[in-house]
Amino acid sequence: MLDVIGTVARLGLAAIWLVSGILKAVDPDQTYVAVRAYDVLPRDAVGVVAAMLPWVEIAFGVLMLVGIGVRVVAVLSALLFLLFIAGVAQAWARGLSIDCGCFGGGGTVEPGQTTYVQELLRDIGFVLLAAWLIVRPRTLLALDARLVNTGRTG
Repeated sequence: MLDVIGTVARLGLAAIWLVSGILKAVDPDQTYVAVRAYDVLPRDAVGVVAAMLPWVEIAFGVLMLVGIGVRVVAVLSALLFLLFIAGVAQAWARGLSIDCGCFGGGGTVEPGQTTYVQELLRDIGFVLLAAWLIVRPRTLLALDARLVNTGRTG
């Protein structure tokens, strides 16, 4: 049963990363706007982050989907989600009115249109999925198990 829970967590994170990354990759200009809206990075760094973030997310999604490096990718996922949480929290604390741009879109919105509480709770949930896989990375249908097994003798 624990392997099933882990598999659901792994495939859930894969879906989150793939959807998020693909939506950002297909609209790089909007991704730039979303990253810039947080107003924490120098303009040159905004361009680098906006260009790299979709591909990092897609890579995490593919690795989770096939189950390669599950624990390592879960740690990196948790760290990235914590960075996202910090970004949303600082935007809220500073009184910025932005959409997080987490699944495409992003940028400035009307003050009544922010959804910071929902975004923070959602990302905390994503951290919990990653935490499960950090503690127990064993899942069904993962290539990790095949790679580990091929290294055993006898």
